[in-house]
Amino acid sequence: MAVHGTTEATAVRAPNRGLRWLRRNIVAIAGLGTLGYLILPNIVVMVFSFNKPNGRFNYQWQRFSTDAWRDPCGVADLCGSLGLSLQLALWATVGATVLGTMIAFALARYRFRARSGVNTLIFLPMAMPEVVMAASLATLFLNMGIQFGFWTILIAHIMFCLSFVVTAVKARVMSMDPRLEQAAQDLYASPLQTFLRVTLPIAAPGIASGALLSFALSFDDFIITNFNAGSTVTFPMFVWGSAQRGTPVQINVIGTAMFLVAVVCVVVGQLAGARKRSKRS
Repeated sequence: MAVHGTTEATAVRAPNRGLRWLRRNIVAIAGLGTLGYLILPNIVVMVFSFNKPNGRFNYQWQRFSTDAWRDPCGVADLCGSLGLSLQLALWATVGATVLGTMIAFALARYRFRARSGVNTLIFLPMAMPEVVMAASLATLFLNMGIQFGFWTILIAHIMFCLSFVVTAVKARVMSMDPRLEQAAQDLYASPLQTFLRVTLPIAAPGIASGALLSFALSFDDFIITNFNAGSTVTFPMFVWGSAQRGTPVQINVIGTAMFLVAVVCVVVGQLAGARKRSKRS
């Protein structure tokens, strides 16, 4: 009888332990599941970068090959479109970061007329559908008689990246403790020295995050670019056009290389942050 009672108690406690373990780890399980869901397409791209299809379409696994990795520019105009996208993303990042940082400091530090209206206008490109902005910009360039090409794409990219930079930098500036700058001024630091040695280092994470976000958005954009590119072909447009005729394996190679570079940057950033925190402690 005692053995039977012990068995029943053990059977009751086992599900309870399982439920308690699930409650403790439900957030981690959900996070890992979401991470796996997000990374799965990148893994598929990575695997198919080593595929050698029989036809034009790289949608079914045939056999392992490293030919595409040995010749990533083997497809005509692929590397040209990639270089153009990188150039556009770089200049758009520089322009949006400089202008967005100045706007963010103005909105966070100064009171002026129409300040709330400017905040609303800054937010609109983030909330507006891309196709609406793309059509509006194309209409503007047509009415002004501007020829579509590199410069129209660059202007459009700076315009929609600007909002993200302002949002990131403004949040960082508004969280700054003004007493730090006041302390620097009390120690006879000039306004320029205060900005370079106190304000800018504190705001740097927000500026860096806005810049990285701008680069990714500019490089990846298709809708706005397609409306304002004319005969200019960026890498996303090349990928879209290739999908109509047959996606070459080299596109998977470029995508895999970009993913690995992004992972390396994140890991290096995390290690650098951990080293700084260890030095402070």
